[in-house]
Amino acid sequence: MPTNITLSRSIAIDAPADAVFAFVADPRNLPRWAPGAAKSVQPSGDDWLLDNGQAEVRITVRTSEQHGTVDLLSPDDPRSGVFTRVLPNGTGSEYQFTLFFPEGTPQDAVDQQLAVIEQELATVRTLCEA
Repeated sequence: MPTNITLSRSIAIDAPADAVFAFVADPRNLPRWAPGAAKSVQPSGDDWLLDNGQAEVRITVRTSEQHGTVDLLSPDDPRSGVFTRVLPNGTGSEYQFTLFFPEGTPQDAVDQQLAVIEQELATVRTLCEA
């Protein structure tokens, strides 16, 4: 069975975990912190439509406040998407972000996505600490 390439990053945020969770769990905030993925967002039944400026993408947002998880998934394959978690860290929090790439994905594509993710995490921190 092929193994996916895993890209995981986290960032410490000087804001309570419940506030960070509320921010990242609301898909309407995606254009604020992930504008490359979503220039605009609108509900579509139980899913959400993200317009990235080139195409519309349907996602399922699966959240668990109890576990601090916010997953942005393909409605066709819930194993595919972005898996995130907000953890309490003292009086602040830690926001963890994991993305899988199919086996054989070129390293430069992974590196480019890493740069995007690091910018998105920094933006989440800035917005949540404001």
